[in-house]
Amino acid sequence: MIARQVVIRGRVQGVGYRMAMTDAAVALGVTGWVRNRRDGTVVALVQGDDAIVEQLLAWCRRGPPGARVAEVTTVALETDPAVDRFACRATE
Repeated sequence: MIARQVVIRGRVQGVGYRMAMTDAAVALGVTGWVRNRRDGTVVALVQGDDAIVEQLLAWCRRGPPGARVAEVTTVALETDPAVDRFACRATE
């Protein structure tokens, strides 16, 4: 099991990115959360089996229709067993 902090840059707010990512994460069985930042980026914590997290990261690079993803950066984190589902959070 791995955990990643993900920062997505580009046209990623106002296009349903968080809700679409939540749907994709739940469908894959990934846990964590996603939220908008005031600087126009989207940030997420994703954790799960290596291959499943990589599938969600591939989705993040495309995003939903209407999004224009310019960059996705990731940072490895320790997994948090207290995070047991995927949630869409309010703006940070």
